[in-house]
Amino acid sequence: MNWQSFRHAAEYLVFRTLVCVVQALSPRLCLRIANGLGAFVHYVVPHTLTRYDVARTNIKEAFGERYTDGEIDQIIRRMWIHLFRMVIEMIQLPRRLRLDNVVSQVEFQNKPEVVGALCSGRPVILLSGHFGNWEMAISIFGLFGFRMGLVARPLDNPFLDRWFLRFRKYTGHRPIPKNGGSGAMVTLLERGGSLALAGDQDAGSSGLFVNYFGRPASTHKSIGLLAIEYQALICVGYAYRLEHQTLDNGWPKFELGCEEVIDPREFQTQDALQQITQRYTAALERVVRRAPEQYFWVHRRWKSVPRSRAERARRRKAA
Repeated sequence: MNWQSFRHAAEYLVFRTLVCVVQALSPRLCLRIANGLGAFVHYVVPHTLTRYDVARTNIKEAFGERYTDGEIDQIIRRMWIHLFRMVIEMIQLPRRLRLDNVVSQVEFQNKPEVVGALCSGRPVILLSGHFGNWEMAISIFGLFGFRMGLVARPLDNPFLDRWFLRFRKYTGHRPIPKNGGSGAMVTLLERGGSLALAGDQDAGSSGLFVNYFGRPASTHKSIGLLAIEYQALICVGYAYRLEHQTLDNGWPKFELGCEEVIDPREFQTQDALQQITQRYTAALERVVRRAPEQYFWVHRRWKSVPRSRAERARRRKAA
């Protein structure tokens, strides 16, 4: 066994030990643990390791003067607490979430729209971002019999990757690797199936630039192209934790909703791809604005800049 394999095995052993412990804990105790871990990461771990400056800049540029520096700092602290809570919720989800109790745990918003799309006979792209508990949302769709292809990047640790694959399969979904999975995505859409994926990551210099929080953000073209090619409905969905609302045992309640259903047949102009991409990106922005502390702000969403802007910047430096 080489060093990398040994490290992966050791990481998995630690992770599985933590999983066993977390599964035995009460939701209230898990909340206290998440609060403590979030505070530790925020106040103790060096900010250079947690991308604090990236998150702070993203929030400030996204919301302008809406939040003070102190409020931005607290949003970042609560973001870490949210992420630890989400991991704990994922671990406990198979034991806590069942078809017979899901209604007591979830408030549904715009349910007829998304159910109508999923029952329309047309292919559907269920689109979300790194907001709220996206794993909770996917699990609920699986419980109700809406099986999907889940598009995600495989983890570097093969042991952890297999654990997450089993987790995502437990409600009947089919994981599809982000890289190299285009054939499986096309086959699924051709058969009228559904895909679930995130649409809020930087797509590099070759992406399509649309406005996200008032700033041009490079966005993957593939979502809009698949929707146009296969006449797939795009459902922009979300699931976020309702703060201060819990069940009697302390398990949190969530709001699961559909922000917008986008039909590519409504876009017949030459810039249909641009319009569709801007439309779902704006819907994702509206979702994030509801609970910014439940969004993953450390991602470099605006890392890429339009080529014309980059060229102008180089010219200014050369002058």
